Amino acid sequence: MRRNLPFVLFALLGACSNTPVPTPDPAQAWVEMFTRTGKMVMAERLDGQRLEDGRFFQVRPGAHELRVRFDYEVTTASLPMGQPSERICYVDLRYDNFKAGQRYRLEARNLGLQTFAFLYDAQGATLATERQVNCLF
Repeated sequence: MRRNLPFVLFALLGACSNTPVPTPDPAQAWVEMFTRTGKMVMAERLDGQRLEDGRFFQVRPGAHELRVRFDYEVTTASLPMGQPSERICYVDLRYDNFKAGQRYRLEARNLGLQTFAFLYDAQGATLATERQVNCLF
């Protein structure tokens, strides 16, 4: 059984990534994750509660605190031969006016060692930016 454990874990992880995203609930707001500069951005916590699916937030109308995990590579002169190193950041963002049936996009970006997050509405207007960023490196 121990010999097969890595294969079983790999198969289970692969199955999770193929799970379809649920249909948005029209009574709630939908927040999708996006990045151009990073490797991954995932929904981590909603109002302090850990989420089961990090691909999106689905929130009731009103005010909410969102936390995302944002992973990206950075190359610094202090690393041997300038090899990239992975940086993991947890970004908190608060927005007070989520509306039912609306779609939002939370975009995480980095510029060197600086990390940013922006919440956009469906028309591309910026609604909120990061409130707090904590990074591991």
